[in-house]
Amino acid sequence: MASKKLRLGPKASLPFKASNKEKRQNLHIKRKKAVDSTKRDERFRRRRDEDKDPKLREERLRHNVPLTLERKRVWDDVDRDTGDGLGVSVDVERMKKQKLEDDGQDRAESDDDSELLDGSDTDRDSMIDPASDSESDSNEGAKVEKPKQQSTKRTPTERATSPIHSTTSTNLDLTPEALALKFPTLFSQDPPPTPKILVTTSLNSTLHHEAELLTTLFPFSVYIPRSSHRYSHKFSLREISAFAANRNYTTVLVLEEDQKKPKGLTMVHLPAGPTFHFTVSSWVDGKRIPGHGRPTEHIPELILNNFRTPLGLLTAHLFRTLFPPQPELRGRQVVTLHNQRDYIFLRRHRYVFREKRASEKNVVGPDGKEVPGVEGLRAGLQELGPRFTLKLRRVDKGIQRSSGQEWEWKGGMEKVRTKFQL
Repeated sequence: MASKKLRLGPKASLPFKASNKEKRQNLHIKRKKAVDSTKRDERFRRRRDEDKDPKLREERLRHNVPLTLERKRVWDDVDRDTGDGLGVSVDVERMKKQKLEDDGQDRAESDDDSELLDGSDTDRDSMIDPASDSESDSNEGAKVEKPKQQSTKRTPTERATSPIHSTTSTNLDLTPEALALKFPTLFSQDPPPTPKILVTTSLNSTLHHEAELLTTLFPFSVYIPRSSHRYSHKFSLREISAFAANRNYTTVLVLEEDQKKPKGLTMVHLPAGPTFHFTVSSWVDGKRIPGHGRPTEHIPELILNNFRTPLGLLTAHLFRTLFPPQPELRGRQVVTLHNQRDYIFLRRHRYVFREKRASEKNVVGPDGKEVPGVEGLRAGLQELGPRFTLKLRRVDKGIQRSSGQEWEWKGGMEKVRTKFQL
């Protein structure tokens, strides 16, 4: 069907109903050909006009931006003080800016009040503003029109063309105070200790190769398989965490499987929790990635993207504790955790800086403008693997005997598709 904005020619104005089935089919084919011909003529005409005036093409591309779920994201309307806010979808950076603006406005109003109190007696006793009196004398007999206030409500097109923050790095310094007090081990002011990670699997698991890959992904980690022999003691997660905490481990990772594929990942922050439960999807080994590279033992750099809510900052701090704070830049390896629509995409690459080819464009920043100083350089990436996608399902209190009894946050079935938690 043609779009509503498209004006159809006389050829497309054909009857749509007929008693005979073959006639209806022929009429439908004729109408479809007429609509396609009209669309093609309009497309060629627009191309000729844009070749004459390039500004028309820029204007069309600026407005032809699809309204995705990320662009239509909604936030909860809350006050400045949200507490820990784990179940609230609120932009921490925006709230911080709003708080600074409100504090600056209150300070400016207090300064104005102090100036009025320090004024002379004549100014304080006068009931007529001298500035308004002079304006009334100069504009006597003239009608002054007040400027019309522009509406602040944006159209869907304007909202879609506004810049988004899906590629911005996470600012870990904007953590709410209540959240930092609730999880002091994750938000400690002291330098973080060197991570020491214990990787294991669920009972009767066959994911030994995938667990070994996790030890190459996270530095200073070791894999200990769980025995499923019928005469052996089957340790629980609480017992494993106590064993690891006594040996100065910082995190316990439990890889869960379903039909011999990774389907879950449980992260226990030692020594006293909390416990994070993730589901794993789209697991791809590095050897199956086209053009993959071989990872080295260098400590990688860590990039955290688009964690904006209090729950997102809590999750970002958890991933920060899995990597040492000082990466080895000589290895040129980087691990990226990108959050989009509450799905966390994990990728590991090796990068290299090379000269720009003649057919390539210059480096462009998030604002769409070229970055000065790197006109002749480009960055080449080689994925190392493994790659997978995480989705946070639950945050438990501490380390429990039976998981899910007491939880800090639990994901539910959201009826609003444009509301995200991270």
